[in-house]
Amino acid sequence: MDYHETVNWMFAQLPMYQNKGKAAYKTDLSNTHLLANHLNHPEKKFKTVHVAGTNGKGSTSHMLASVLQEAGYKVGLYTSPHLKDYRERIKINGNCISEAFVVQFIKRNKTFFESKNLSFFEMTVGLAFDYFAKEEVDIAIIEVGLGGRLDSTNIISPEVSVITNIGLDHTQFLGTTIAQIAKEKGGIIKKNTPIVIGEFNDETMDIFGSMALATKSPIYYASSMDLPNYSSDLIGDYQKHNIKTALQTLEIIKTKGFKVSESNIQKGLNHVVKNTGLLGRWQILQLAPKIICDTAHNIEGLSYTLKQLENEVYKKLHIVIGVVNDKNLSAIVALFPKQAAYYFCKPKIERGLEVEKLAAQFAEKGYKGAQYNSVNEALNAARNEASKDDVIYVGGSTFVVAEII
Repeated sequence: MDYHETVNWMFAQLPMYQNKGKAAYKTDLSNTHLLANHLNHPEKKFKTVHVAGTNGKGSTSHMLASVLQEAGYKVGLYTSPHLKDYRERIKINGNCISEAFVVQFIKRNKTFFESKNLSFFEMTVGLAFDYFAKEEVDIAIIEVGLGGRLDSTNIISPEVSVITNIGLDHTQFLGTTIAQIAKEKGGIIKKNTPIVIGEFNDETMDIFGSMALATKSPIYYASSMDLPNYSSDLIGDYQKHNIKTALQTLEIIKTKGFKVSESNIQKGLNHVVKNTGLLGRWQILQLAPKIICDTAHNIEGLSYTLKQLENEVYKKLHIVIGVVNDKNLSAIVALFPKQAAYYFCKPKIERGLEVEKLAAQFAEKGYKGAQYNSVNEALNAARNEASKDDVIYVGGSTFVVAEII
């Protein structure tokens, strides 16, 4: 199989959460441990930082990778999902894993994958760990895929664990309350390993504090720390929280023998996109009309981005929106402004919510818009309707943004 055939086999042969939803979610790490043993435990051959959270874990991971690259280290970066190419999930110093490595890894291990019925995510985690080990990275930033306790990445022994924040998302897997979700994400807290908490409230502070105490792990609450103010090329207002989380994490990494200067931090935070290739975070695609896309897709994330959208100056606002079918849509609808023209669409994945259902739920709340057969058709309609003084916002799902970048 060539690269495209290999990736198509991975997508089609094995369930993947991003497409299938709950059918792809595993309830233990037994398969991941079997895979790690089969691969001769690559996860033990390099240092790591483990990053979980409802929102901001991707941005925080990329910030950390960018700063450490500026400091001269060879940095692995594992994130999910990808926007355009599967290889975006696995990078070293901003460069995607090669097509040849992906093909050869699957070829060598395909029989094992099939015999153990490994999931897409388990295979991909194994691929990332094997790649980082063989390439001898100095450190790898590992983003949790879903939750924490039962996530396939949770076999590493990191230098520091990070939880950016807690919100109500993926409730069908992680629990229906903040406390339940916090405990799932807190599952990445390891014995005698520092833990950084980004945003928190009294409830989550108590939960994480108890878990840290039980594991004898020093805990740091980034948002309450007196840390320097830094800017970033990630320009969303919500990034100020991720910057503080990254800064606190870097302070701990420095105690582990990594040398990171103030200049490295400044350059790293201001060159995240250049150094890592991160896309889709309050990304401005064009001006006149101004087109903004953002991957925010849950209540907490959308609250930040839509609040920032209120500060934009425009004659008319156009919103291109699609979502997946496992979101609490009624709560999300209320966040959107009514004074806007809506262009409803369905992202091109199995989990995409049918456009008729999406439009109907918005219409019930008094929103006005039209339905389109695809994301690009919706965006083209918005472009045709917009004047140069208007703003077009594209979002609601990572997969909507992926189709237009």
